[in-house]
Parts: sequence; structure tokens; C-alpha cells
Amino acid sequence: WDQDGDLSGTISLVMTQCCKRIKDTVQKLASDHKDIHSSVSRVGKAIDKNFDSDISSVGIDGCWQADSQRILNEVMVEHFFRQGMLDVAEELCQESGLSIDQSQKEPFVELNRILEALKVRVLRPALEWAVSNREMLMAQNSSLEFKLHRLYFISLLMGGTANQREALQYAKNFQPFALNHQKDIQVLMGSLVYLRQGIENSPYVHLLDANQWADICDIFTRDACALLGLSVESPLSVSFSAGCVALPALINIKAVIEQRQCTGVWNQKDELPIEVDLGKKCWYHSIFACPILRQQTTDNNPPMKLVCGHIISRDALNKMFNGSKLKCPYCPMEQSPGDAKQIFF
Repeated sequence: WDQDGDLSGTISLVMTQCCKRIKDTVQKLASDHKDIHSSVSRVGKAIDKNFDSDISSVGIDGCWQADSQRILNEVMVEHFFRQGMLDVAEELCQESGLSIDQSQKEPFVELNRILEALKVRVLRPALEWAVSNREMLMAQNSSLEFKLHRLYFISLLMGGTANQREALQYAKNFQPFALNHQKDIQVLMGSLVYLRQGIENSPYVHLLDANQWADICDIFTRDACALLGLSVESPLSVSFSAGCVALPALINIKAVIEQRQCTGVWNQKDELPIEVDLGKKCWYHSIFACPILRQQTTDNNPPMKLVCGHIISRDALNKMFNGSKLKCPYCPMEQSPGDAKQIFF
């Protein structure tokens, strides 16, 4: 400061420069905020555009009658049992009035207990289950028990030479599987040579792959569900995923139908007005579309094999025969409609 209390020239210059920097920083922050705000506002518009909250237009009136509601509740209860959410399943049973026998719940309790143990790499519960169900697993050509023994053997190998004697003793469990898994057993026994230097430093390092623990969970789930007569995936999860894939297409076609005032195209009972591709993941059985009527065959309209070997639907067969004779639409062979045989895919 000078004698009159005014800022000196140097301090005044510094203050001016500081104010300019502050102003520039504020302007930059405002500009950046403007860009961010613009992007955020576009996200909101995209959500409003792509996520239609009103999906009631594609629903079927009267779909959830008493019997259908009961079936849905049963599917939901089974899903919660599969996920190990036993308390939620029991609460749903009480609120919906469902009566679930204890014998229906016990298998899911056991399966979830075993899966939880496998996720923390504890093999004993799964091995005990596999040994007790060995005959049924063998009948469906399952390799589950062998792979569980293999993982347990590998866990012993990871202990080094201290577990060598125990590993050799445990190898006796491979004897029932020698015929079908001879090469795998030879690899496991060959790895014993490298115990002293460590399996991780040997040509058998692939035996320590961590992905095999995730694989064994999938194999156990698949084989256990097969023994119980259940699908590997929850029916509720599959239906929900399929619905999510199909819903946008159904909403669009519904809007087009209403716009063009041709509501009779979709009666919402037997089939959809368009084909919705759910992907190969949702292919569970073979389908056949009649090459004459361009329609997918059903139980009431099954595929029929003609004498000449060509296949058409039963409805097409009934429409094409004249009197007692039928001429194949693909070749000139004449034949009797009664000679056609139903085909099962």
C-alpha cells in the first residue's frame, strides 16, 4: 500500500490477473456444465422415447383368471425355491393360499446348500450327493461325479509334497471312471511328478484354471435338475426374458394396427400378427412351417408326410385333395390322402 492507502502498481496488477483467472475459470466451469446438462437432458428424452410405460395395450383381457393366477403363483414359488429364497416363497404361499408339500421344498433346500458350498470351493456336500445318486447319474451319462473327484484331487495337488500320499490314496476313487475318462486320469497322475517344484510351474498348470469351479456349478445344476425332472433354467426367468425381447415389437405392431384401424388382424388368442425372433437361446423344440399355407404347424394342424416324401400341414392336405386322389404340389405323383402319415419332430 502507498501512503494514501491505495494499492501499489504491482499489487494492482497481481489482483487484476487473479480476477481474470477466476473469471476464466468460472466461464470454463459454466461451459462444461452446459455440455454436461445437454447430455443429461438427452438421456431423459431417450428414456421417454424408448421406454413406454404403458404396456397394457398388448395385454390380454381376462388372462389372469383363478386357474391361471394359481399357476403363476406356483411358478413364482418354484423360482424362489430355486434361488434359495425360502422365506419369500413361504410368505407367497401364505398370502396366495397355495399349499406346498414339504417334499417339494426339500430338494431345492439341498441343492442350494450344495451350490453355496461349491461357490466357496467346498466339495464334500456335492461329492456325497453325487455318490448317493451315482446310478441315476450314470444312467444319464453324467460326468459330474468324476469331475468332482478330479477337482478334489487337484486341491490336494495344490498342497505340494505334503499331500502326495493322500493324493495317491484318493486316486482310487477314479477307478469306476477309468473306461470313459482314461486320458484325464492319466494327466492327473502324471502331474504327481511335478509336486516338488509345484504344479503352477509345470506343464500341468492348466489343472489350476479357476474357471472349472464355475463350470462345476453349472454341471451340478444341470444334472441335479435333470434328476428332479426340472428345467435347468427357471421357467419364470425364461418367460420374463422372452417377454422383454418381444415387448417392443408387440407395442410397435399394436400401434400400427390401431393407426391403420385393422384391429381384426390380431385376436390375441392363437398367434401373434408378426414373428418375433427370441434368439437361439429360446429354441427348445423343432418347428415346421407348412410350405403351402405358410403357417406354423400345431397339435391340431400337424405336419403330414406324403407317400412321395414331401411334407405339408394337415390343413393343406385337406384343402388340396380332390375326391379320392391328391396330387403332390411339388412332384406329379398322385396318391391317396389316407396314405399320408403324421410326422413328429
